[in-house]
Amino acid sequence: MAQHTSPVAVKTDGRKRRWHQHKVERRNELVDGTLDAIRRLGSNVSMDEIAAEIGVSKTVLYRYFVDKNDLTTAVMMRFAQTTLIPNMAAALTSNLDGYELTREVIRVYVETVANEPEPYQFVMANNSASKSKAVADSEAIIARMLAVMLRRRMAAAGMDASGAEPWAFHTVGGVQLATHSWMSNPRMTSDDLIDYLTMLSWSALCGIVEVNGSLETFRQNPHPSPVLPSSLLD
Repeated sequence: MAQHTSPVAVKTDGRKRRWHQHKVERRNELVDGTLDAIRRLGSNVSMDEIAAEIGVSKTVLYRYFVDKNDLTTAVMMRFAQTTLIPNMAAALTSNLDGYELTREVIRVYVETVANEPEPYQFVMANNSASKSKAVADSEAIIARMLAVMLRRRMAAAGMDASGAEPWAFHTVGGVQLATHSWMSNPRMTSDDLIDYLTMLSWSALCGIVEVNGSLETFRQNPHPSPVLPSSLLD
């Protein structure tokens, strides 16, 4: 027997969808306004200052965000979705290869973060579990994109790509932590940081290529300590 949907139910569902869409759009507008306020006023900006800068009451902010932790998480997610992840995707799908690609991927991550010091400090000063999850989720997305690129290029070269995922997560996690340390206390230029990270990553990639990506070959090969160039021993 056919079931008929009530016109009232259809109308109600339509209203709910439109209201949900309105809330999503309004929340995004408030997050974008918060990002602009942080850039202008600094990472220590208060909820009162954010509301005043956006041109709304604090009551309006709390209508869309539970508290400052909730707003901080939304800021992190918005920055990742609109800036960090698109920038990394563009770098990973570029026509570069070898050393140039390795350095470019690292450069884009470091400079994307370095170009937004106030939003970065605003987010990282918050220790909530939801913020930490948002950071981890964005890193995981980037690591998986890197793993896809590694698998594709290694397969094209006839290499064993079984280790692509742990290598990708190791690289992204290491670069993120090193960049965080540098942002907190910049003891060198951004170019030096990028080159140090590239030195490590490129050397690791060269070692992986030397064993064709094979874990068995790596295990069976001898692992002598590296020898300093003779010029440094004189």
